[in-house]
Amino acid sequence: MNDRQLFEKYLKGLKKEKKIVLTWQLSILIVFFVLWETASRLYWIDPLLFSSPSKVFNLIVTRFANGSIFTHLQITLFETIIGFIIGTVGGIIIATMLWSSARFSKIMDPYLVVLNAMPKVALGPILIVALGPGYLSIIAMGFIISVIVTTLVVYSAFNEVDPNYEKVLQSFGANRWQCFREAIFPAAMPAMISTLKVNVGLSWVGVIVGEYLVSKQGLGYLIIYGFQVFDFTLVMASLVIIAILAAIMYKLVEKLERWLIRNRNI
Repeated sequence: MNDRQLFEKYLKGLKKEKKIVLTWQLSILIVFFVLWETASRLYWIDPLLFSSPSKVFNLIVTRFANGSIFTHLQITLFETIIGFIIGTVGGIIIATMLWSSARFSKIMDPYLVVLNAMPKVALGPILIVALGPGYLSIIAMGFIISVIVTTLVVYSAFNEVDPNYEKVLQSFGANRWQCFREAIFPAAMPAMISTLKVNVGLSWVGVIVGEYLVSKQGLGYLIIYGFQVFDFTLVMASLVIIAILAAIMYKLVEKLERWLIRNRNI
């Protein structure tokens, strides 16, 4: 068996493994919904509180058919994407500033630890008062929840890069910024890409919490409204839509990850 045949066998093995994983993922999802529907119909669970997949599906179809869901979707997606972008970019910028100055990083270290430990939801009322009850305060909530984690992860990745890379460049006369651009930043790219995946979930959490507190539109608002009027089918439908959108966003980030890795290795 030559090298080409071995490579083709390896690719077939990868495809087979992907199919097995996908089959298991779909099977678990189907079993979950079947059990949920069965438990609701047989009153193993309270159908008033937990609804059922059939009721949730019918409500989602109805909402899409009459167009009443689109405004809420657009608002939540806009807030989430903006919060995701500025949280990720802001975290990388702050991490770069920390790496550029050892003194600055030492000064900021206790504050970053405290901010990371602080429950960000508690800042919600302050943001509402400071920024007003609108998009800005909700986006700010998404930003605050994701930026600290991004900063800590990326800064740690910068510090874990082999110092010999920097020494080699310095031996050729490179300054600190050139070392960062040519060695530190590219070497930390995998950690930054991994942070994108984490920030998908954090951004959704921040935006939904922000909509809980202040919004009169959005999927978070629908969840709160459903609780207020005891329409738990609306609550579950909103959660299902959020899960689907978060999964789509995660897959898009995965595609971006593959593209960045491929171009990084060129």
